[in-house]
Amino acid sequence: MGTVANRMNEFENIPSIKAKTLRINLHPDIYGTFAEIGAGQETARHFFRAGGASGTIAKAMSAYDKSFSDAIYGVESDGRYVTQSRLKTMLNHEIQLVEERIDRKNNPNYLFFSFANTVATIDFSKRYKGHGWVGIKFQLDPKQKEYDEIILHIRFKQNEARLQQETLGILGVNLIYGAFFKYNKPKKLLKYLYDHIDKDTIEIDMINFIGPSFKDVDNRLMSLQLIKNDMTDAVMFGPDGNNLLPAARLYKKNILALRGSFRPVTKVNMDMFQKSYDIFIREQTVDVENAIVIFEITLSNLKASGEIDEQDFMDRAELLCSLGHTVMISKFQEYYKLVEYFNNYTKARLGITMGVNNLIEVFDEKYYRHLSGGILEAFGKLFFKDLKVYLYPMKDATTGQIMTSNNVKVHPRMKELYKFFKYNGKVMDIIDYDPDIMHIFSRDVLKRITNGEEGWEEMLPEGIADIIKEKKLFVRKALPKTQEVADE
Repeated sequence: MGTVANRMNEFENIPSIKAKTLRINLHPDIYGTFAEIGAGQETARHFFRAGGASGTIAKAMSAYDKSFSDAIYGVESDGRYVTQSRLKTMLNHEIQLVEERIDRKNNPNYLFFSFANTVATIDFSKRYKGHGWVGIKFQLDPKQKEYDEIILHIRFKQNEARLQQETLGILGVNLIYGAFFKYNKPKKLLKYLYDHIDKDTIEIDMINFIGPSFKDVDNRLMSLQLIKNDMTDAVMFGPDGNNLLPAARLYKKNILALRGSFRPVTKVNMDMFQKSYDIFIREQTVDVENAIVIFEITLSNLKASGEIDEQDFMDRAELLCSLGHTVMISKFQEYYKLVEYFNNYTKARLGITMGVNNLIEVFDEKYYRHLSGGILEAFGKLFFKDLKVYLYPMKDATTGQIMTSNNVKVHPRMKELYKFFKYNGKVMDIIDYDPDIMHIFSRDVLKRITNGEEGWEEMLPEGIADIIKEKKLFVRKALPKTQEVADE
């Protein structure tokens, strides 16, 4: 009861959209522009209606016509308009105009900002529900030369353009309010984006915090919050630690995915990756220039010891990024759901690298009891498309036998189904594996690290042990104080 009551009180304490816009409008120094393309001036409308907007809004515009938009912001190299690069161009252009046209001598305390969005709402066929980019570039100190930025990508779930426009307007108000008044609590700012918005109406699948006020914010951790808060099903980040839009990275790509705990990443993980990648790029239908490798961790894996340990997550991410890999965190515990997700963005060849123990689990009926079609429905989704499983062998600890696709033991009821996929070329053995590293398991390495034992260093890829020691990874420690204070 106490928890429910607390949630009710928290909801009651959420400022209304009018209260948020009025607080900004009545602030003597917040001053900037609105540029909204694709769904009307939905955010600016809230500020105009609240009253007192003349001291806040320098300009509000919608450049709907492509020719007119190009005349203002230039032509994008790819010819598209609903892109992150277009949004950044808009933000930079509008801030530059404010700086050029407003005399700082007469307005020394002004906090400049530019808010922009470029979106495509639902089309007439209602098959494409639409998406968009939303962002704000802003100052928290009038002497601040380098601006802060918050940029996010959204996907609409509503089936009516008018409703999507209204949701977009509310989201925009929440973002501007959060930027000025909740910037020091980035995790909470994320949650506040859904104030007065039902999570079933819009998905936020990427966000990046950039600038001096966010120097202690790790965008990988913000990416994890999107998953934890049920804002999206999957997030991605690159080797540089910045979040990526999954749809943009996966679009029409040949995808090779390697699932694991990577706690820590071992020589076996890298052997699995390299050997399966060598096979993958030799496939006739794979264009190596259009191929992407994803190291994927499921949310259930991050919750293996109960609640998600954010520091443990950051330690894993640190190592994978140091090796130059793109990382994906997903809610897809079952492989077929992961493949379904990839199929939303590409029809090209997919590859899944897994160990023998994982393949045995894939053929376990208990994971598919919630489906009306059971395991056959799941396998229809898993193997229907152009997908291959690259199977890494496992050494039986008791007998010493090398387990491959030829002698793997699946449940007797699953034998004929397994043979069907095996003999149709859906499962391919990795045969040039390194037999000298088959004894290595991440869990054993982790145990040695946490117990302060020796001899684990040679089980890891070159340079990884040095990073673990230097940064004291996988040793229980608190997040930076600046992060802790910000998120209390």
